[in-house]
Amino acid sequence: MDFLTKVWAKEAPTPIDIETPTDTKAKPPTPPVVAIDSQDVQDANLSNDQTPSNESKDWGYDLYPERRGVTFKPKWTRILFGMEGQENIDRYKCEQNVYWCVKNGPLVKLMMGALKSSGCPIDLRRHISCEVCDPSVTGGYDPKLNQIVVCQNMAKNKSMVHGVLTHEMIHMFDYCNNDLDFRNVDHLACTEIRAANLAHCSFLSAMFQGDASPFNVKEAHQNCVKTKALASVLAVRNISKSDAIAAVERVFPKCYADLEPIGRRIRRNSTDQQKAYMEGPMYGYDVY
Repeated sequence: MDFLTKVWAKEAPTPIDIETPTDTKAKPPTPPVVAIDSQDVQDANLSNDQTPSNESKDWGYDLYPERRGVTFKPKWTRILFGMEGQENIDRYKCEQNVYWCVKNGPLVKLMMGALKSSGCPIDLRRHISCEVCDPSVTGGYDPKLNQIVVCQNMAKNKSMVHGVLTHEMIHMFDYCNNDLDFRNVDHLACTEIRAANLAHCSFLSAMFQGDASPFNVKEAHQNCVKTKALASVLAVRNISKSDAIAAVERVFPKCYADLEPIGRRIRRNSTDQQKAYMEGPMYGYDVY
């Protein structure tokens, strides 16, 4: 595997100068990047930095108020309609769904085993957080804290939480195993290509996106992956559409071909998830 998809051996971890528990493979603080997918995926790479409002919008910080130390305050008008005001209940339900996915979700279990084999084991209390987010996203990955965010107000069922966890764990896997720099648009495009390729672009999702075709399934799947990756890059990077397209196209052949650690593209309503989980030990990944 070349470019971003090549796995390099890491040096001894460098302590992160922040007041949070350090990981076994912690990295120096990295300027965070938010990567937001289209509405059906809606994931992001993000950070907890306090930043000016214009920079917050450029990088997506404003979508995750709790990442910036802001306490969520429900509006009374939305409380009257039952849309807000139950944040503690939503958090509890979200944590229940996360726990269910960790115990029963094939792809989540596979990703957790792969992360453990890579030296980046997941502690549920440390690495996964249910929070209130902007309605335009359902989850995110914070590379600075090495933490996955599940948006409790948007990802409200087990299926959505399973998709968020799988998607974000792919970003976490890339960050753990590869020299992934979220400031580099090519790296960002690559990890988004891999997440869309392995976790989301079934025929049905491609159909909703307008990329499906019964005559050329392979090309339709590639177009679906490109569409999702492009939307993610454009949503969080202040670059032109042509530059974003160029980044996606530059890395697409190598990143699309990299199926680690799932090993296959998942078809909807198939046994692919179970097969991928059962095949994990064949490729050296721990069974979680």
